[in-house]
Amino acid sequence: MGYSYSEKKRIRKDFGKRPQVLNVPYLLTIQLDSFDKFIQKDPEGQQGLEAAFRSVFPIVSNNGYTELQYVDYRLEEPEFDVRECQIRGSTYAAGLRVKLRLVSYDKESSSRAVKDIKENEVYMGEIPLMTDNGTFVINGTERVIVSQLHRSPGVFFDSDKGKTHSSGKVLYNARIIPYRGSWLDFEFDPKDNLFARIDRRRKLPATIILRALGYTTEEILNLFFDKITFEIAGDKLLMTLVPERLRGETASFDIEANGKVYVERGRRITARHIKALEKDNISQVVVPSEYILGKVASKDYVDLESGEIICPANGEISLETLAKLAQAGYTTIETLFTNDLDYGPYISETLRVDPTYDKTSALYEIYRMMRPGEPPTPESSEALFNNLFFSAERYDLSTVGRMKFNRSLAFPEGEGAGILSNEDIIAVMRKLIDIRNGRGEVDDIDHLGNRRIRSVGEMAENQFRIGLVRVERAVKERLSLGDLDAITPQDLINPKPISAAVKEFFGSSQLSQFMDQNNPLSEVTHKRRISALGPGGLTRERAGFEVRDVHNTHYGRLCPIETPEGPNIGLINSLSAFARTNDYGFLETPYRKVVDGQVTEEIEYLSVIDEANYIIAQANSNLDENNRFTDAFVTARGERGESGLYKPEDIHYMDVSTQQVVSVAAALIPFLEHDDANRALMGANMQRQAVPTLRADKPLVGTGMEKPIALDSGVAVVAKRGGTVQYVDASRIVIKVNEDETIAGEAGIDIYNLIKYTRSNQNTCINQIPCVNLGDPINRGEVLADGPSTDLGELALGQNIRVAFMPWNGYNFEDSMLVSERVVQQDRFTTIHIQELSCVARDTKLGAEEITADIPNVGESALSKLDESGIVYVGAEVKGGDILVGKVTPKGETQLTPRRKIVTCNLWGKSFRCERFFITRAKWYIRYGY
Repeated sequence: MGYSYSEKKRIRKDFGKRPQVLNVPYLLTIQLDSFDKFIQKDPEGQQGLEAAFRSVFPIVSNNGYTELQYVDYRLEEPEFDVRECQIRGSTYAAGLRVKLRLVSYDKESSSRAVKDIKENEVYMGEIPLMTDNGTFVINGTERVIVSQLHRSPGVFFDSDKGKTHSSGKVLYNARIIPYRGSWLDFEFDPKDNLFARIDRRRKLPATIILRALGYTTEEILNLFFDKITFEIAGDKLLMTLVPERLRGETASFDIEANGKVYVERGRRITARHIKALEKDNISQVVVPSEYILGKVASKDYVDLESGEIICPANGEISLETLAKLAQAGYTTIETLFTNDLDYGPYISETLRVDPTYDKTSALYEIYRMMRPGEPPTPESSEALFNNLFFSAERYDLSTVGRMKFNRSLAFPEGEGAGILSNEDIIAVMRKLIDIRNGRGEVDDIDHLGNRRIRSVGEMAENQFRIGLVRVERAVKERLSLGDLDAITPQDLINPKPISAAVKEFFGSSQLSQFMDQNNPLSEVTHKRRISALGPGGLTRERAGFEVRDVHNTHYGRLCPIETPEGPNIGLINSLSAFARTNDYGFLETPYRKVVDGQVTEEIEYLSVIDEANYIIAQANSNLDENNRFTDAFVTARGERGESGLYKPEDIHYMDVSTQQVVSVAAALIPFLEHDDANRALMGANMQRQAVPTLRADKPLVGTGMEKPIALDSGVAVVAKRGGTVQYVDASRIVIKVNEDETIAGEAGIDIYNLIKYTRSNQNTCINQIPCVNLGDPINRGEVLADGPSTDLGELALGQNIRVAFMPWNGYNFEDSMLVSERVVQQDRFTTIHIQELSCVARDTKLGAEEITADIPNVGESALSKLDESGIVYVGAEVKGGDILVGKVTPKGETQLTPRRKIVTCNLWGKSFRCERFFITRAKWYIRYGY
């Protein structure tokens, strides 16, 4: 292994069969990009804080004559830098200043004339800022916000797979999930009636929702059913024939026309019969009167003279009804077309169990279900129903939800609002009925096209919006009190609810975690972790096998290897090496485009939804010098992610790398393809537990993933600009910047202060060591100093040790091992741990506690490591149990017996005060200071 003399790096030989066409992308992008959107570094578009403000403001008073408008916001500079915040134990955050405008309108004016405008900047608490390495410093400790994998908003069709009912009948259901607002479910019961649920409450017949939208029985039937038209011609009954509808049925009468019998009674109607009927253009056939019996009327049939309803809509036709219709002068009768095969009478049957009869009664029924015990009124019941699904303040499908909704129901892309429409609800019911009729398929809820990533910026925005909504209520109350002449926006806003919401999220949310800082790999892996747990996600207890299992859509997006072994298996995953999220939050992976069997250098990122229509070859497919497939048939993934053999000209894309399937931790394992899956999982997880050794040793065999991890983790110091090393020592590197990289008017000097012997979150040692010499030329992006577990900018988790697999008198039985004396002498596996022990001296009611070396009843030898102030001196080498700090606490005088009082006074001639003493002892062998 050689060294480059022009750059600070090692030269490694690549034994790969394929050249690398795409470098590993920056590994912390998922964290940094998400937070940049939250604080909206890019001024284009409304997202993050801007979107939160726009969704809540303007806040209008109840009478409508005063409103508080949002203008813009700015973030102040943080008071201290990251290092200072860690030392002080404070939060690295920036103050949020929001410009608000209070507008008052003239009550007397009819044209809403502006009476007064007050504008000023209001402080709205602090927003924690992300460091350059994708972490947050909260109360002096580094934390990571783990990204969440949750069910995407939209509409989903599913079934119970026959588990609900004892008969094993499959019951289908549909669920509309908004980003914010009430869930709406539609489900079939065992009797094939369609029911609806709002927010998983008591179920109601689904037609109640349609009635509440203003549809009558006749309109509901027209929405969901085709019609059969019967014509009464004297004593004959003619039926308008649509031959295709007869397919699969058994003829209950002879189907004949023009003296020709097409289908005999009792015969099953086949495609041949239908073809013959269509060929002869048969449009009407004579049917016996019994054929119409039991058919359902599609509309109300009213006696025009008396006004009496002969047959209501959704009513069954009998012989008596037929006679009355003929008597009333009706020559045509329209009935619903249903059959037992693929046109079930589900809505018709549901209408029969629906207790409501018009819009008002339907709204009342919904109100009673949502607010049991409260008497409904027309206004309150309509307001409640409208607020559930048709109010932008209470309901939002989001851009993602609307996109998924439109794709599922074959609506045009980009159409539709964030709220539901009548057409949306009807389309969902129609598709659910089609699935029940055998047309269409249910969705796979574990498919990554139905699950999206919610990253730190989105979660912080949601939490911030919760705080803003609390402020909105308080502002509305204040605006309705009157006396607004002396009030400014500053007086209306109380930032405490916002600060509390943000602080709660960053400080105590299940997804805000104490950063794993064992080594650079554990840091990077923690920031790239994807969890299905947390608020709005799954719980360990309820998560079944299916949701934990590896899905074919995980390919190139989520690692199939790296996951915990315990109860969280499959619920916590790791992002694959090349994966990223798109604007909608769905995971994408890169592919090389293939044109006419030739693999191009063009790279395209595809989501699961996009790649469903393409055939994708593996990265290790054989290519010639012109990048054409050499094999007659190529192994590739087709529809549903199934692997198969395809002709080269049928291939659309090809994988960019063999490493794109796995996470960065699994990609560190050499010859991973020969490893057993279970052992690979354990290896990927155990690499994160490696403690930084005293001297890092570069791996002799690498996979190419060592450098990206070491650089992207942020533990190594990397040159921001090129130049020459002017000064270097153990704690500081000074670089004179190249003239072409300097900004006019600046000194052209970059100073890098190194971190020395600092405690990590896991009590390991963080120490940066320079790897440049005085006068060295430096290029931008080169490594200047190595951090823990890095060697010349490459990840170095362990040591290169010669091992032998052989018996040694039973000393290496099972998992025991022998090490040579030289391994110990050379400190190959010696590690440094930094332990912080604290001892607090307080003022008590009985007096002040005192830190002192004068501790009663303790021998001189035990106090030999303490200085005169009672604290262990710097450089002392202590063992477990040695005293580090002595502290004396005043103790109340104990009540002495008369006998002891006399003895005490006789011996000492005075009473004395008792003291308790406390000692802080070393827990293990520690060298204190240096």
